[in-house]
Amino acid sequence: MGEASVSPGGWARRLSGLGDLVYGMASDDAHAEVFSVMERASWTRVAAGAFATEVTAAAKGLVAAGVGEGDRVLVVASNHQEWVRIAFAVWSVRGVLVPLPAAASVDRVVHAVRETRPAAAVVQGERLWRAVAGMQRELPDLGRVWRLDDGLAEITRLGEYMDASSVRFRRDATRPEDAAVVLYPMSTVSRRMRGVVLSHGALLASAADVVDRMWPRLSELAPGTASCLLDLPLSQIQGLAALVACVVGRVRVGVAEPGRLLRLVEGFKPTVLVCSSGLLERVFEGERGSAQSTGTFNSAVDVAVEFDQAPRKGAWRRLSRSMYDRQFAKVRELLGGRVHLAVCWGGGLPERLDAFFSGVGVPVMQVFGTAEAAGVFTANAVGDRVAGSVGRVLEGREVWVSREGEAHVRGGGVFSGYWGDGEASQGAFREGWLATGFALDVDGGGVVRLRRRLRPQASVVEVPGRFVPAAVESVPVAAGPAPVADGSGVSTGELAVVAPVEVEETVEAVEEPVELSDMELVAGFESRLRAHPLISQVLVIMEGRPFASALITLVRDQLEYWRLVNGRPLSMAPEEIVGDRDLLREVQGLVYEANRGVPRHLAVRSFHVLAEEFTVQSGLVMPSGELRREAVLRAFSEEIDGLYRVRRDAPHDDESRSSF
Repeated sequence: MGEASVSPGGWARRLSGLGDLVYGMASDDAHAEVFSVMERASWTRVAAGAFATEVTAAAKGLVAAGVGEGDRVLVVASNHQEWVRIAFAVWSVRGVLVPLPAAASVDRVVHAVRETRPAAAVVQGERLWRAVAGMQRELPDLGRVWRLDDGLAEITRLGEYMDASSVRFRRDATRPEDAAVVLYPMSTVSRRMRGVVLSHGALLASAADVVDRMWPRLSELAPGTASCLLDLPLSQIQGLAALVACVVGRVRVGVAEPGRLLRLVEGFKPTVLVCSSGLLERVFEGERGSAQSTGTFNSAVDVAVEFDQAPRKGAWRRLSRSMYDRQFAKVRELLGGRVHLAVCWGGGLPERLDAFFSGVGVPVMQVFGTAEAAGVFTANAVGDRVAGSVGRVLEGREVWVSREGEAHVRGGGVFSGYWGDGEASQGAFREGWLATGFALDVDGGGVVRLRRRLRPQASVVEVPGRFVPAAVESVPVAAGPAPVADGSGVSTGELAVVAPVEVEETVEAVEEPVELSDMELVAGFESRLRAHPLISQVLVIMEGRPFASALITLVRDQLEYWRLVNGRPLSMAPEEIVGDRDLLREVQGLVYEANRGVPRHLAVRSFHVLAEEFTVQSGLVMPSGELRREAVLRAFSEEIDGLYRVRRDAPHDDESRSSF
């Protein structure tokens, strides 16, 4: 490692594989703490030497179970202390990790198993464990299926008789270009699950580059005091990339289930915060809501923002800031009271909030990247930070923005391709440039700002002489939904939301102009809405009504994923999730976009989101999958009548309704 002022990024880039990270740290300092585990409601620190021993024991068990070099190992789990151990064990034996969240549906897990044909699986939860174990007859390559709920004891027992050299030889043979992970990004933009193949070298290079950007701040901490409580999903690129970066940067890691970070920070007291923009926004909104005086709070925000953005922090500015230090201390305490650096992975934090947190003493560095780019290709740097931006492009990368506004990247940790899908792998690139699927702005100084998501990656089409994104019928992820006219947005509970109507008067025909009936147009509306992966079923109601409305159900596993990535608590019931303000705004935006494809008199002006899908067993769906319209109308007559009371009674109806 050398001097404390020298970033460990250079050391990490020289490693052959991720498995070397643990053993390299143990050989440097076996007593250095690298991990924290929750035991009986308290955190226990694990030293590098002890952690390397635990990883070796699990790795020997994998070898004894028949996991060969290049074999895939499926891990289906939420953030869990054993997740980290089994991941490094897989990498130590030159295996390929295939992680999925415990919230994934059976269909998604089965799809990943059939596509990657793993040699072994570690699964959390009885339902998913039974689903994977039941595939052993279909897939003879699938040898062992362990339950993570039982820990790793069964795996380690298998390899007790083996010498550690069996693991060391595998680890020494690892090359940077070897596949390390097949990552299935769970998205509310595309139903198609493609396995993103990332190499050891790509993940190590990206982690090292991020650590280099943050090192001037990290090096200010006393040796052994850097610690991070991580609640980003480890099965997704943000969590995985953050985990690797923490290990590279010698930051002790504690893992928490998504949504629980704020409950655990008081006991953990992290010095490094790695989080999504949503967490910082919730902290800000929570503090604003609890403030005794809105005016005082707004003044404190103004002072913090001005302090952060001022080129010189003179005595007068420091004095003005000190007047609100009690308010600022409360914000810092909400994050554990010791945060020295905050890394907002994925960007998206507005400039004012970015400046606010940095002004109160929690300097924020936003970073951004996609799964196909190993999680990051642009990041802010300590001493070169621009609030509201995702910084500058990392060394060794290049970014090009097409005429359509889509960012393309090459160099660094760009992925190897999609697992078993050569056509999609080729389609993700244009003349060697990876199409990211995001619109970015790059100013004259090279500062990058995230605008919105354009489409899923690998959904590009080639047109002679011109490069354009493939048509996507869903609203861009980062684009704001149509505004709610009464300004109140939405509140808890199942809710009817009235969508503003801005529609095309006519429908474009593909070939000859064709007169479509109202029912055909409505069917097209329902189909476009169902094309979005969050939407399961749609029923538009028109007959005998003054305007069109709709009942909407959501895909259960996508609903769970939405809860995870948006940091909602695990205890949140589906009925509560579908009434969440942000989720309903997302659905509202989809309805708004679908309305553009129908005449004004057919536009859906209000809708009701249901927590449960219509099923055959309930008598609401035919065996063919078609909805029994009359049965649905009878079963939900009260909810449907409520959609029209919203319009007649607004604004005096109950708070779970809104209208335009």
